[in-house]
Amino acid sequence: MTSSALLSRMIMAGQGKAPADLVIRNIGLLDVITGAVTTTDIAIVADRIVGTHGQYQGEQTIDGTGRFAVPGFIDTHLHIESSLVTPLEFDRCVLPHGVTTVLCDPHEIANVLGAEGIRYFLDCAERTIMDVRVNLSSCVPATAFETAGAQLEIDDLLPFRAHPKVVGLAEMMNFPGVLNADPGILAKLVAFQDGHIDGHAPLLRGEALNGYLAAGIRTDHEATSATEAREKLSKGMAILIREGSVSKDLNALAEILDENTSSFVALCTDDRNPLDIAEEGHLDSSIRRLIAKGRPLHHVYRAASHSAARIFGLSDRGLVAPGWRADIAILDSLEDCRVSDVIAGGRLVTPQLFETRGAVSPVGLRSMKARPVTANAFVTEPKTGQNRVPVIGVKPGLILTFREEATLASTEQGLQPDLDADVIKVAVIERHGRNGNIGRSFVTGFGLKRGAIASSVGHDSHNITVVGATDRDMAAAVNRLIELGGGFVVADAGQVTAELALPLAGLMSLKSFEEVAHDLHLLRDAAKALDCVLPEPFLQVAFLALPVIPHLKMTDRGLFDVDKFDFVS
Repeated sequence: MTSSALLSRMIMAGQGKAPADLVIRNIGLLDVITGAVTTTDIAIVADRIVGTHGQYQGEQTIDGTGRFAVPGFIDTHLHIESSLVTPLEFDRCVLPHGVTTVLCDPHEIANVLGAEGIRYFLDCAERTIMDVRVNLSSCVPATAFETAGAQLEIDDLLPFRAHPKVVGLAEMMNFPGVLNADPGILAKLVAFQDGHIDGHAPLLRGEALNGYLAAGIRTDHEATSATEAREKLSKGMAILIREGSVSKDLNALAEILDENTSSFVALCTDDRNPLDIAEEGHLDSSIRRLIAKGRPLHHVYRAASHSAARIFGLSDRGLVAPGWRADIAILDSLEDCRVSDVIAGGRLVTPQLFETRGAVSPVGLRSMKARPVTANAFVTEPKTGQNRVPVIGVKPGLILTFREEATLASTEQGLQPDLDADVIKVAVIERHGRNGNIGRSFVTGFGLKRGAIASSVGHDSHNITVVGATDRDMAAAVNRLIELGGGFVVADAGQVTAELALPLAGLMSLKSFEEVAHDLHLLRDAAKALDCVLPEPFLQVAFLALPVIPHLKMTDRGLFDVDKFDFVS
């Protein structure tokens, strides 16, 4: 709440009649509406910009000579859990990249811990320097075809509805439930008709898309082609161009961002790990890549800020202008989006600033309830002769998977992998202590010649997913994962060769993002030593179990055909 005294000081400072708290001097200000660049001072009082296009005095000054100011970037859809660090550590990792606001869906932790996970995220959001906003998870569990650790109905979400950090209802992944007017889904949609409802509609087109949008859903981050995105834009849906660690849609969608559409397009990462953030950046990476592809510069920055704010109803930010929230990225280069300083809520971001936040106790440290397994856990039912079987097809940079087939030999130990044809085993093990299910099948695209990779990050129910060339290595990887309380493990010749513990709900590390990035380097090297050909194998393993993304997925209950929305017999 802005007091009358503070508001009076803002008004006086804006007129130059009183000193501002902070002044950025002599900086090139990019107007994301007109594209003009003007050399000016920017005056800030508390968390608000009070003056531009003038000269100001301030208690603290920053020299902006030769640099540029743009509105702070807004990531419009992400799961902080996929950064593999806590929200407070994510804040320290990503805010220096100019990302001053994020709209997160705590869907991953909610699938493990339920309302406790959402409460943990809201507690963290009240302490971060970055403005972390929360969309309440709409699909816990995501489907009825897997075993999650929790179930959230509308009565579980409503206590959070009025929280100041809550924006609306998160990605409505169960689009068949929407189209079939499922009563539980309708109850959630009805409750949020006066707020934002985030979409999730991969490949949905035509009249089915019309029905989905008729529910009041406004945004989508799942478009994977320009044709799909243009149809959604034509029907009033805002498109969030996604570039994460696995889902890389920027190349396919870049062409849709132009002077006609930039008010209806925003940017998001969805799932991005610390290694990619350290090596490539966050939204700053997407911005420079879009500009390099010839997208009009100020329209790219508009999509990353003002458009994002407008689409999600954040009416106080997205412009560097008097009266707007003081979220500013200071750049050495507009074309390369090189961030050199960040102002978040009127404060200059420094390493010392993060020490003022206070701590939040971790939750879900005993969420791993799976029991150790033997190699026999991965034996499929023996069949005679050669068998033509469905196989999950994986491609780099896509969480979409494909239905392929392979002819596999069978022995007393069941169907066997065909390493020459790049067909290995995949299994999903229920880990919430509910039923002990194990689903088994085959996958192609990893390139493994030996060993196994296991993960407790298994979107969206976060059971244990393991791929491997041998049953022995799959068991070794899974058992070490259970000992760690969750994480990533690589095993070879019965021995663990690399690991990363993720004890917070089996999803997040308690270490710094620098330590997590170091461990991910070791894991990536260990996966390459197995001849893995995927640049991001661990999140690709994690998405094998996501039965709301076409076409063929693996759950603890069996192989699932997303197109038919039923199990493969």
